[in-house]
Amino acid sequence: MNLMVTENYKSLLESPDRDIALSKVRNIGIMAHIDAGKTTCTERILLYTGVNYKVGEVHDGTATMDWMEQEQERGITITSAATTCFWNKHRINIIDTPGHVDFTAEVERSLRVLDGAVGVFCAVAGVQPQSETVWRQANKYNVPVVAFVNKMDRIGSDYFRVINDIKETLKVNAVAVQVPMGEEEDFVGVIDVITRKAFFFEGEHGTEVITKEIPDEYKEKVEEVYHHLLEAVSEINEEVAEIYLNDEEPDADTLIAAIRSSVLKAELVPVLCGTAFKNKGVQPLLDAVLNYLPSPVDLETISGMDPKSNKEITWPVSDNEELSALAFKIMTDPFVGRLIYFRLYSGTLKKGQTIYNPRTGKTDRIGRLLQMHANSREDKEQAFAGEIIATVALKNIVTGDTICNKHKAIVLESMEFPEPVISMAIEPKTTADKEKLFESLNLLSEEDPTFQIRSDADTGQTITSGMGELHLEIIRDRVLREFQVGANCGNPQVAYRESITIAAKADMKFERQQGGRGQYGHVIIKMEPKEEGHGITIENKVRGGNIPAEYIPHIEKGLREAAMTGVLGGYPVVDLHIDILDGSHHPVDSSDVAFVIAASMAFKEAAHKAEVCLLEPVMSVEISTPEENRGSIIGDLTSRRGNVVEIKQDGALAKLLATVPLATMFGYTTTLRSISSGRASQTMEPSHFHPIPKALQAEVLGNY
Repeated sequence: MNLMVTENYKSLLESPDRDIALSKVRNIGIMAHIDAGKTTCTERILLYTGVNYKVGEVHDGTATMDWMEQEQERGITITSAATTCFWNKHRINIIDTPGHVDFTAEVERSLRVLDGAVGVFCAVAGVQPQSETVWRQANKYNVPVVAFVNKMDRIGSDYFRVINDIKETLKVNAVAVQVPMGEEEDFVGVIDVITRKAFFFEGEHGTEVITKEIPDEYKEKVEEVYHHLLEAVSEINEEVAEIYLNDEEPDADTLIAAIRSSVLKAELVPVLCGTAFKNKGVQPLLDAVLNYLPSPVDLETISGMDPKSNKEITWPVSDNEELSALAFKIMTDPFVGRLIYFRLYSGTLKKGQTIYNPRTGKTDRIGRLLQMHANSREDKEQAFAGEIIATVALKNIVTGDTICNKHKAIVLESMEFPEPVISMAIEPKTTADKEKLFESLNLLSEEDPTFQIRSDADTGQTITSGMGELHLEIIRDRVLREFQVGANCGNPQVAYRESITIAAKADMKFERQQGGRGQYGHVIIKMEPKEEGHGITIENKVRGGNIPAEYIPHIEKGLREAAMTGVLGGYPVVDLHIDILDGSHHPVDSSDVAFVIAASMAFKEAAHKAEVCLLEPVMSVEISTPEENRGSIIGDLTSRRGNVVEIKQDGALAKLLATVPLATMFGYTTTLRSISSGRASQTMEPSHFHPIPKALQAEVLGNY
């Protein structure tokens, strides 16, 4: 649907109380690899749109969007922060997302509720590992993207090399819509190839955008880039193709509309450039957000499931439709308590309104509505479709829940989060800290779906699990400082898994008779291994009523509970399918508990027969290093049971792609700095689980 909707259609979509038309709303995320400049871009956007009157900088801990102490100390984004600003009579709701792989869940849930995104790339490093990860996440939720090549003032920056890198690595149709003026420290501005105008940025912090004619030395390059853009657009847009084939040029509005249409269909990625830190190129990026990224109107409809019929239903995106909103983030605010962030897809939300949660089947009442600006809040009376809003004091809402009206309910698509790969024991220092510790850990696990807590049945310890060393370090820091709980933490440990290697059967009977009514449960099962990521599936194949239907759910419960504690070292068993084949019951002595126990016994018996093996998490590692250190680094990776997959040459640097077991990578950053005299850098993210060598398996189980 075009940005320009008719007045009649608009009146059907919008409430008369709305201050900004729905077609003039943009919900965008800023996404990139760590240290590509996402937060700096966001800070400049807030400055140029008038939200901030002072420049916040990441490096000195004054960035508005990095408000947590841990973010300010480390100079990285840890939690996604939402804010709202206005540009050329449009409302832009922005979420600044983390770049570190340990906090990938923040990117996942943000992209789920956003309509568009700005992908930021370093002009020197180009496409980096986490760039690929966030791009995959954007594709998963069909989020259109505009690319911004940042840090054009850095030595070694190369705009067109990065565009080729985006094309080849991300497999997208990336096309330049700007040409940079100057290189490295001589970078002075950008040229818009569509309007044929040069933009210079003057005044303190580049707030004055000066428009001039294209300098003569850039005219040839601009024409070359313009015709390349025309060719790319004409291949996917019939109107532009017809004009182009007639040896004519489309006017700027026609070309912008064609690019916008292609972006919304994920057929094109327009690429812009600048340097946010040096205050150049951000205002044209804001114009590109308005020109090319979708408004909620462009969604046209939202889809979900009817909780009663379990059939797919679609609703218009409209203020005048029934209420539908998705809870995508929960956080604990020291001043207002439990904050729940919602993306409102349709309908309106008012203070005091009753809402319904189809997952729990319960209703609740909206107390306060808050417009968030990072960690500051502004009370609102009403929220409209397309807005990102927060509320407090709602009970039993978790990340991924839908809120709607009870009389016309819908369940929106939720989110999936990766499994933790690293664990750490934590225990209270004193008895007085015990209750506070569990309360703080529960609050943190509500905030972060990738942070999990469990109690070790053998040792009685509380085990926390997360996505990496930094993730657990931040959790530990927040427990000690934010929640002021005295706690002792163990060293991070690898979160192993168990799996079976062959199919096996078990026939187990649980029978107890101690006078009066006894206990009886009898289950026959078969389990077989499945591919990685399959999880655990269970199918009931009992025929003839040997086991009454009411006991089947309890058999499943017993099987799943047994799988959680494993059979080798207490690690969860994954990736298998179980058939409940047969069994028997007693008309008097059979009970729910008896079948839970019988199923658990059958699982353990079958698993032992199925030759359980231990699986360890393997990480995908990318290392950038000067050529002279390459051999030493490869040798070190090999000693860590690593496998070098690919070596790329990038100028004076070598890029090594490798897979390495997580167990060998603790403290690797320090080792890498030592080998390369601080010149090499690395990024690491979870890749897959793989069977651990038999010799090491005995060692791991011995330590357990």
